[in-house]
Amino acid sequence: MYIPKVFEQTDINQLESIIVNYPFASLVTQSKNGLEVNHLPLFLDKSAGKYALQGHIAKANKLWKVLKDKPEVLVVFHGPNCYISPNYYPTKKEDGRAVPTWNYVAVHVKGQLFFSDDAEFKLEMLNNLTFQHEQKQSQPWSINDAPEEYIERMLPAIVGLKIEVSEITGQSKISQNQPEVNQQGIVDGLSAKKQEAASAIADLIKVNKT
Repeated sequence: MYIPKVFEQTDINQLESIIVNYPFASLVTQSKNGLEVNHLPLFLDKSAGKYALQGHIAKANKLWKVLKDKPEVLVVFHGPNCYISPNYYPTKKEDGRAVPTWNYVAVHVKGQLFFSDDAEFKLEMLNNLTFQHEQKQSQPWSINDAPEEYIERMLPAIVGLKIEVSEITGQSKISQNQPEVNQQGIVDGLSAKKQEAASAIADLIKVNKT
């Protein structure tokens, strides 16, 4: 990922936040069949004192068969993103020198991929994912809510995966290269749209300005 210095995100807490809050990721792999991308939710595990990602694929997905020898993989987490109109820039009214752009946040994770058919690992992974996404529900669902024999029948239909993280890089392109007057214009323009992604970018710009 090309990252201009002004947009580089090195704050590990911010990188973690994107992984946790935008967990539906793109897993990029390469095998004898060429490049392949799978889309799946992933859980950030820090319990062993180092970063790892947990998730699963359907056993019918042949990825676990074609990938051998614990390959290096790339995982892309997509944070908020939206279109930025030149009309948001007050300076445009002065000289017309403005073009559209796109603001976005992205995190790339590289690591070594391991597959697991171990029932204990798969249950732990599913409990982690479920807790992460159910904890804000008024009545959180857990795997224990389902009949034990039902879960036992379902587990063989998936293959667990673990990615031991070797590198995390991030880019937060939120108009840091614009003068403050234009940044405020973008915040005002995006806030007026009342769209979730636009509002998220506006909030990031406001935080970055302070």
